[in-house]
Amino acid sequence: MTATSQPAPSQTVTPLPNATILGYPRIGRRRELKRAIESFWKGATDEAQLGETARELRAATRTRLVELGLPATGGAVPESFSFYDQVLDATIALGAIPHRFADAVGSSDLTATFALARGDKDHQPLEMTKWFDTNYHYSVPELDEQTPLAANSAALVSYLAEAKEQGIESRPVLVGPVTYALLAKASDAAGEGFAPLDRLDEIVAVYAQLLADLAAAGAAWVQLDEPALVSDSLSVPRAEILALVERTYATLGGASARPAILLTAPYGDSAAALSRIAALPIEAVQADLVRGSLPESELADGSLAAAFEGTQFVAGVVDGRNIWRTNLRAALATATRLQDAGIATVIGTSNSLQHVPHDVSDETKLDARLRSWLAFADQKVEQVAILAKGLADAASVEAELAEVDAVLADRAAAPGVSTAAIRDRAAAVTAADRDRAPEGDRRDAQRALNIPELATTTIGSFPQTSEIRVARAAFARGEIDQAAYDGFLRAEIERVIRLQEEIGLDVLVHGEAERNDMVQYFAELLDGFAVTEHGWVQSYGTRATRPSILWGDVSRPAPMTVAWSVYAQSLTERPVKGMLTGPVTILAWSFVRDDLPLADTASQVALALRDEINDLVEAGIKIVQVDEPALRELLPLDADRQAAYLDWSVGAFRLATAGAASEVQIHTHLCYSEFGEIIDAVDGLDADVTSIEAARSRMDVVEPLGDHGYSRGIGPGVYDIHSPRVPSVAEQTELIQLAAARIPGEQLWVNPDCGLKTRGYEETVASLTNLVQAARAVRGA
Repeated sequence: MTATSQPAPSQTVTPLPNATILGYPRIGRRRELKRAIESFWKGATDEAQLGETARELRAATRTRLVELGLPATGGAVPESFSFYDQVLDATIALGAIPHRFADAVGSSDLTATFALARGDKDHQPLEMTKWFDTNYHYSVPELDEQTPLAANSAALVSYLAEAKEQGIESRPVLVGPVTYALLAKASDAAGEGFAPLDRLDEIVAVYAQLLADLAAAGAAWVQLDEPALVSDSLSVPRAEILALVERTYATLGGASARPAILLTAPYGDSAAALSRIAALPIEAVQADLVRGSLPESELADGSLAAAFEGTQFVAGVVDGRNIWRTNLRAALATATRLQDAGIATVIGTSNSLQHVPHDVSDETKLDARLRSWLAFADQKVEQVAILAKGLADAASVEAELAEVDAVLADRAAAPGVSTAAIRDRAAAVTAADRDRAPEGDRRDAQRALNIPELATTTIGSFPQTSEIRVARAAFARGEIDQAAYDGFLRAEIERVIRLQEEIGLDVLVHGEAERNDMVQYFAELLDGFAVTEHGWVQSYGTRATRPSILWGDVSRPAPMTVAWSVYAQSLTERPVKGMLTGPVTILAWSFVRDDLPLADTASQVALALRDEINDLVEAGIKIVQVDEPALRELLPLDADRQAAYLDWSVGAFRLATAGAASEVQIHTHLCYSEFGEIIDAVDGLDADVTSIEAARSRMDVVEPLGDHGYSRGIGPGVYDIHSPRVPSVAEQTELIQLAAARIPGEQLWVNPDCGLKTRGYEETVASLTNLVQAARAVRGA
């Protein structure tokens, strides 16, 4: 499409209504999009059928948001749908298809999206990593000097037209150009010294064309998300990021053919930059006021209001990351202060609601008292609408404010929220409780395990087959009793043990057939947690999880994994790992309480796991893996808070594991993170063996490990389990050799990137067979 001439938005802009959100869950209330996409992947449906399901979901979302209180006009409803992830959508919109996919992307945006995300037998997919400090994953763009860039606004324009047919003026949403460039990586074809940021001006020019296309299609507003503004964890300092944003939006804001621009800064604190952002030639700015703050001195002296003259401020006072009901009285007070200061204030969410489930009213099996404390996406939209009404007339919402006051008081006083014995035990922890014997002593003691060099293992889970899901559902419905279900699980464990022996793996796992989810399983067995029935949240693509709700003090009433691990070990002479989820990951992948410091809660969970490890060891298990894939994920975006986080998170892991004797080998697993940033923390975990995601990045992690002089066992993954492709013996051999060039063989383990739960058995067996052959080839070289 070509740009059309029109007056600058500053001359014709329609203000945003006084209530909006930054985004909404897109997988469907019952994961309809997941099922439709996976049906398409299997060839059971075609692209037209998938497209129709997606259109129905988008239409239902718009209708629901208006029903919940967002205005149908003025761009209050965000157009935040995605078939896979929003960064990949930006790649498609920019036409930034890496050259290596030239023969794989097909003829449509949809086939291109899935080719980049999933790869095929001839193409590794784009690397995947965590979206800032969330459990959401995105596909990392690959850029080099020759990567094509050309505006592709087809999807954005079509969604806008769909909304108009419903009588709704929606607001297209895109990852902003600065954040996009900073999240991209240089492709393997890039010249020495190239950085994706080198092409920022070209990227901005394509964004200008996309905005012109949207303006021509009738968009009044567009939302550009720039969470890079709140992060100290990117490739350039935050001060330089702010300068890049100013330069970029001076260009975009100065374009004559564009919609009004809402620039958002979610996931952290933008207070220090807020006045400068507000002064940009755009129409609205959002700030996260849950994780962030206001520049109090600038608010007091009037300079913040001066900066916002002619610009609306979307105050992100409703938490888009957690599921507790907002303190409406406090949120309204914040918004009122802004309005009284002369700032045109819009009530909004701190970030997109993609990180919370759809609707708490679906959770009919939750304890009614607990349910009254919660707000999922729909309830948060209602809260936004209430606050917007209250900002216009506080007296009109006094009943709603009083109701929430009562709920918050009830939650604070409820049994189990604070338990003296649990808090006393955590308070009594000493530094000695977090220390094991010296590394060398442990290494000597563990030689009795007779584990070979370049030992092969898996991360823990094996495929969750339809038979497992059917048996679990039948047990939940009472159609089979405990004895029958346990018998089924024992048979499944034996099958997995025998399969691993046949493949030739050195250290085995029991496969985790009894676990529906690596966090939920433990949440169901620990006091202080609750689980949902329909609380699905997208993790990446079609993968969704149901985060547990950590509402009270945590303790372990009984052993959780011992019986299954002991049974698995009884079936084989090879060592079987006991499998636990670590304290930080249990917190990161749950909705955690907001009334107690996270460090205190982590100690409670760690003590429960310490008891479990002691029981496993007493029962004869010699290797215990405590997974911490979320360690990097929770690292604060603000550099000033990172040291404190790493101190308590590493301390929690060590508190959980330090009770193990020297002859017990402690493993951990980390995934999808930039490990170079936290290498000291990884070392500080003091695990005997650490497995790490590395296949998609082709062993990028090995260099910082080698430079650091990491001296314990390390297993950089050689098999990417997030793609259905089967990596060949040659491919995995090459990755092992890359690792072995920097890591001594006696330290090196060979394993997949992550657990195998989401894979099928045919591809799993083929991939693991190749993995074992590759390890043996390098071992014998």
